[in-house]
Amino acid sequence: MVGRIIETHDCVAEGASWLAAHDPRLALALQEVGPLPLRRRTDGFASLLDAIVAQQVSVAAADAIWGRLKAARLTGPRNVARASDEDLRACGLSRQKIRYAKALAASGIRYADLRALPTDQVIAQLIEVPGIGLWTAEIYAMFSLGRADVFAPGDLALQEAARILFGMESRPTEKQLRAMSEDWSPWRGVAARLLWAYYRVAKEREGIR
Repeated sequence: MVGRIIETHDCVAEGASWLAAHDPRLALALQEVGPLPLRRRTDGFASLLDAIVAQQVSVAAADAIWGRLKAARLTGPRNVARASDEDLRACGLSRQKIRYAKALAASGIRYADLRALPTDQVIAQLIEVPGIGLWTAEIYAMFSLGRADVFAPGDLALQEAARILFGMESRPTEKQLRAMSEDWSPWRGVAARLLWAYYRVAKEREGIR
């Protein structure tokens, strides 16, 4: 089953209300951060290519590279497949990311079909493509497909937010945070939004920018 899809701010608010009633720590966090963002994105090749572009670079660098790719009309699978390595390198892609972009273009993923697949099948299909790990696949399911019950426990900001909010001595591991997140089902995607928002508030409170 696909499960609940987050389409509007009302969906996010419904999930936030459920989480606040379910867990007092999350209720306190919600009081601090206020209304949570929708953060929905379009799905398809470009969204995954954008995620690959953003890996291990600053937001500013990723934005600049993506802008050059868009200007060169290299954000669709056919054009990426036809492009030379030199064309992609000129836009700022590294040799490794060129290989990942080409692999994604050649993957044959039927993006419209992913919308009807259970989340575990979506993730299993995506991580078969070089350059797409579990975190990227979970983020895609969460924001591009709107799956309400997806979490990304490998995310360092989520781990750190959980450490602060739940008073843990050390940052939880991916395995530990995945287990913790099961208690927030069926709204784990909203719990992720809440923890990301709380991370920003907590770090500003500590004087870290």
